[in-house]
Amino acid sequence: MKIKATLVDETSLSRIITRMAHEILEKNKGSNNLVLMGLRTRGEFLAKRIHSKVEEIEKLNIPLGILDVTLYRDDFRTRLKQPQVSVSNITFDINEKDIILIDDVLFTGRTIRSALCALMDYGRPSTIQLCVLVDRGHRELPITADYVGKNIPTSIDEEVRVRLSEVDGEDAVYLVDVKDGKE
Repeated sequence: MKIKATLVDETSLSRIITRMAHEILEKNKGSNNLVLMGLRTRGEFLAKRIHSKVEEIEKLNIPLGILDVTLYRDDFRTRLKQPQVSVSNITFDINEKDIILIDDVLFTGRTIRSALCALMDYGRPSTIQLCVLVDRGHRELPITADYVGKNIPTSIDEEVRVRLSEVDGEDAVYLVDVKDGKE
């Protein structure tokens, strides 16, 4: 991959997670009715980090779930390669809860649309709020995030690559040049 710029380093990522945890608590007036829900894969690990920070601030345990939306994607049958299907992990009632849906990058909005459909199969939350590490623009659906770590306007020939130590061995966000679908 041809890295054009490092947008977030390890220290910046830690600050962003702390800020987003505080914003979530401020908007929801605490953690009373909150449930954090991370989207597999990197959204899962961001959710765990935000969850840890929220619990540290509030001194309360709050539910944390993991949602896999692979089978809900509108491109599931049209993709050429075999999708990796994982298991969602939601072991609690989401009815009447304030769900904070957490993902790494908001791009077209299609993954979030899939997540909304998947969540409705588990119950009827009171609210669903969206928290993303990076909003890169180029929406195809009318979806916007309530909490954004960093807005990074991109061209269609660029990608934002989030790397997390739990998956990739480092914490960073890179802007990557992609031409004709090749890196």
